[in-house]
Amino acid sequence: FMFTGRGKIMACANCKIRAQYDKNPKSLIGRFWRFHINFCPGWKAYLKSLSEEERAQLAEKYGLK
Repeated sequence: FMFTGRGKIMACANCKIRAQYDKNPKSLIGRFWRFHINFCPGWKAYLKSLSEEERAQLAEKYGLK
């Protein structure tokens, strides 16, 4: 888990729903996760906490802008 500046736990790195997407992107749960990250403030904070290289890897893996 990752702690945000406000003391909240950010579980994006170990998200079970994200793991479902990685396993089968076309599953209902996988599609929901991919839709969800378009507006999720936790996911955006998680991305900001990563290095530029890590962000680039995730952008390529998940087709992010």
